[in-house]
Amino acid sequence: MVLDLRTIYVVSALTLLVLGSVHLATFATGRFGRWPAWWGASYMVLGTGTVLVCLRDIVPYSVSIQAGNVLTIAGYLLSFFAIRVLADRPVSYRSCLLTIVCLSLPVLVLPTGAVAVSARLFYISAVCCLCDLAVLREGIGIYRRERLFSAGLLAWLYLPTAALFLVRAVMAATGEIGGPDPYGTTMVHSWMASTGVIFLALRSMLIVLMAAERSRGELVAQAHHDPLTGALNRGGLAQRLPLRDAQSVALLIVDIDHFKQLNDQFGHAAGDVVLKLFATAARGVLRPDDLLSRHGGDEFIVLLKDVSEDGAIAVAERMRAAFADIVSRHQGPDVAPTLSIGVAIGGSASADFETLLARADAALYASKRMGRDRVEASADREQAA
Repeated sequence: MVLDLRTIYVVSALTLLVLGSVHLATFATGRFGRWPAWWGASYMVLGTGTVLVCLRDIVPYSVSIQAGNVLTIAGYLLSFFAIRVLADRPVSYRSCLLTIVCLSLPVLVLPTGAVAVSARLFYISAVCCLCDLAVLREGIGIYRRERLFSAGLLAWLYLPTAALFLVRAVMAATGEIGGPDPYGTTMVHSWMASTGVIFLALRSMLIVLMAAERSRGELVAQAHHDPLTGALNRGGLAQRLPLRDAQSVALLIVDIDHFKQLNDQFGHAAGDVVLKLFATAARGVLRPDDLLSRHGGDEFIVLLKDVSEDGAIAVAERMRAAFADIVSRHQGPDVAPTLSIGVAIGGSASADFETLLARADAALYASKRMGRDRVEASADREQAA
């Protein structure tokens, strides 16, 4: 059965306009940032262009073919810019407009006639194929950075449509589809268009799903992190214990010396700055798999995987030096807070956290008794488990 291509285009146009309205309504709620507006604009522009193309031989050529195809190209390009906005990548309105204008010019200069129909189908299919591949690449980037399952699925949904546009471009280049009547086409072309409608709907749903998954991830991250320093809070640290893939664990308790006096003398705003400076200095020293947690007030916990006692002490010393350096370079009150650090080593990843914490805490107090601004290791060595 050969499906009527014009009818399929009408269904596609209505689907796009409805989906575009949904995304714009989502943007109007103000809960999801700018990206729904970009996706909504993409679907609305693409849907309008498809409506105009459907009116071929009904309205003037300049409206149905030239304007319709320009809007089709613009809609597809907007989808690329939309996913960049969703990925929090910079998007320039000027670059967006310039790209649309440059890629639309060939459609406007093509003459009328049967050959021009095939050339136009080839050009638009090639542009849409490249846009889908670009969106796929951005989607994979989001998946790798944020580990969003829906982002990976969305990205790969653009691969079949890119393949469809590639086949369509080849068919147009070989003259299998084209003029003088593009709607008097083959069964393959009709079924390709029908399949495209399905993918349009699926992609729209996955975009919303990806936003929901990201929002959930952001809420979980906020619940597990200290809002001032970005370090884990106690609940976030508890979620990551025990460190099952580690052979040994080192626990460091870090205390900012005379922090209460600093707050009393310069105010809590100055104290907050010092806390953030420490978090920045610590992250510059720690490895990606190490854990930094704010234990309360000016006290922090650091968990290191697979290090010896000497290695843990070396990390603590580097942390102390990095903090002293960043404080000395900070333009603020004339104070120089220091760090006292207690270190305890667990013989295995299953070492009891509370036991390690108590031993590191004892080492911390030993550091304070010995004059502060120093690193002390626990005198109590845990037997390897």
